[in-house]
Amino acid sequence: MSAPLGVGIIGTGVISQTYLENLTSFPDVRVVAVGDLMPERARAKAEEHGVPTWGDADAVLSNPDVELVVNLTIPATHIEISSRAVAAGKHVWTEKPLGLDRESTRELLRAADAAGVRIGSAPDTILGPGFQTAKRAIAEGIIGTPQFVNTAFQTQGPDLWHPEPAFLFAAGAGPLLDMGPYYFSALVSLLGPIAGVAARGSRWRTERQIHTGPRAGESFPVEVPSTVQVLSTFEGGQQGTHLLSFDSALERHGVIEIHGSEGTLVMPDPNTFSGRTAYVKPLGVLRDGMSTVQEWTDIEQQGTVVGRGLGVLDMARAIAAERPHIATGELGYHVLDVLLSAEASAATGQYLEIESTVGEVPAMPVDFDPFAVTLG
Repeated sequence: MSAPLGVGIIGTGVISQTYLENLTSFPDVRVVAVGDLMPERARAKAEEHGVPTWGDADAVLSNPDVELVVNLTIPATHIEISSRAVAAGKHVWTEKPLGLDRESTRELLRAADAAGVRIGSAPDTILGPGFQTAKRAIAEGIIGTPQFVNTAFQTQGPDLWHPEPAFLFAAGAGPLLDMGPYYFSALVSLLGPIAGVAARGSRWRTERQIHTGPRAGESFPVEVPSTVQVLSTFEGGQQGTHLLSFDSALERHGVIEIHGSEGTLVMPDPNTFSGRTAYVKPLGVLRDGMSTVQEWTDIEQQGTVVGRGLGVLDMARAIAAERPHIATGELGYHVLDVLLSAEASAATGQYLEIESTVGEVPAMPVDFDPFAVTLG
């Protein structure tokens, strides 16, 4: 492939805006079609961003100029749309989660392999310079050997700001499957696969209310736990504690702390591509009793900050170079397996071993420039 990769987007909800803004700015990809269940909504997005073709999902899937489909539909239709794209001979980048169950998600990956096309899975925040700077720092030994991790995501809930929040409280979402992919993808990318989990969940309200948009005041059911706490064990021996909640009066996002034998690394928010830079807190001096002074050391962030769509760009360049892309379907499947196991553990009270695994997740080149022309 020597020309920019032709991209089609299916699903024009809230998240599509940032994808379109970024993908139409990268010279190595070109957005050629936009589709939605409501074609008029697709038309509005196409006209706003200068995309030449719009319509429903079929208008994207049947377009010969579309080489990669970006699946931004609701989680319940991720597998259906991705499978149709694979059957049409197109690569797929899908929003998280990759699927809602193991069987259909494994079948999607098998079908893609048989068809000779690729699957990429959000979040692509793990490709951003904030996360990648921290990843390199750990690899260079700045905190010694990683030993345990803490993560937390706490909010009052997306029903406060999202005009159509019901799907975020339905099967396939909740804080575990909606926000969990950011945190667990980051941790697996840093520390390797997760071997087992134990979890507890709660659902204090069975109904919630929409607070913004044309349907403000309407109620909708809460189908899944709105607070989940997870204990994890990594194949490398590290352990983790994780809180994900849509029930917290305290708004606290993006907490990822990697504690090592010689220090603690506070990571950037995994739902951002930059945010606050990473910090190192040297704890080794406390271990041997030499000093009680703790000083934060700023790590200079390296790389160009963009946003969602970076994973699509990495796929485009990887396809052209015949190299593996970074945020693979296999990584997405392992994270899904972990989250579904945590969901089952919360329901049964059992510690569950994770059947899947994934290979080492490579780092982005430090000089990766999203706005460079490398194709065409």
